[in-house]
Order: sequence, then C-alpha cells, then structure tokens
Amino acid sequence: MMFDRETQVVDCRHGMGLGRGGGLAQRGTLSETGRPDVIAVAMSPGRRHITKPVCELTYGMRREEIQVSVLVLNTGSGVPDTNMGSGSFGISPEEIAQINRHKVAVIHTGNIRDHVVRKVKTILEEADLPAVVVCQTLVDFEDFAKAGVKTRLVKPKDSDILAKGRVMEIVTGVTRGESCSREKLNELVKAVKTTMRSLEN
Repeated sequence: MMFDRETQVVDCRHGMGLGRGGGLAQRGTLSETGRPDVIAVAMSPGRRHITKPVCELTYGMRREEIQVSVLVLNTGSGVPDTNMGSGSFGISPEEIAQINRHKVAVIHTGNIRDHVVRKVKTILEEADLPAVVVCQTLVDFEDFAKAGVKTRLVKPKDSDILAKGRVMEIVTGVTRGESCSREKLNELVKAVKTTMRSLEN
C-alpha cells in the first residue's frame, strides 16, 4: 500500500484488491494482516455499495500502527427496498469465521439508518466481538439497543438481546464513495484504540 502525497489518495492495489483512490473492491476480497487485531468489514461493491472509503480508513489505521485486515462481503449487492425485505444483505458462515478471528471489527455501512442498524445487527448476531460502526447517517447507541444489540452505553434487557457482538463506538459522517477527511480518520483511530484498550482492562 502506498500513499500518494500529491493527490492525497491511497493506492490500495497492494494486498486489498482496490484501485488507486480506493476504487471498487472485488466482492469476497479478504486481505489479512500479520496480527489479527482489527478487521474492517465493507459491504459488497455495487451502485449503492461503494467501498472507496474503506481503503482510506484502513490506511489511516495502519499509519497509526493498528494491524488491520480487510473483508469485502460477498453478498449484499443490488437495490434494497425500504425494509430490506428483498433479502439484499447477508453474510456467510465463512465470513463470520473470518471476522471472529479478530479482536475488533470496524463495520462500514451507508446512509440509511434502518439499513445500518440491520446490517450491523446481522453481522453481530454471530460475530462475537466488539465493533466500531462507521457510516454516513446519524445513528446512536439507542438505535442499536432497540434492535437487540448490546452497546457500550445502552444495553437491552437480557431477554431482548439478539446479538453476540457489541457496538463500542460509532463514527458518523463518513460518506460512501467519497474521500474521508483527516478529522474522521482521527476519530476512527481514537475509537479503535479506545476499544482495544478496553479489551486489555
């Protein structure tokens, strides 16, 4: 991976299956790092699922010496209906196993609040690890707790918990298909490091 100082974009062709500027990753792409600390999970590419920011997010974390693997999901392309009743999103047991090999998941989603909550919930139903959610839309811990997902600040009743994993931090304002600001990269790095430290305590 190389950082192009002149154009301020990341060349992720080395090891991530992405083109210059974080072009579209191939679905099913998995790039594993030497130490399984963090895995960045991206939706599969398509008209609505642009994976570009994942490249920059990953570079920002690696620059701060965070060991990051990248997984671009194989399913989830297409145009979902309002309530995702079309079955446009899914995750395979193999992908869950890949995520579960890591300590923390950074899950990158989009700009429809209900879809963000449902996709994160679907992943964390079987992925038993803390997660940092990155998305464009405004979403909070309460939204996830109402859906049965444990969070750092809000916890559903024991009888209402539907997921194994837990949402630890949320970074909003990251637009899919556009470059990520340095401010948001810094916010993500802080969120990941805070989550990693919580595992040590």
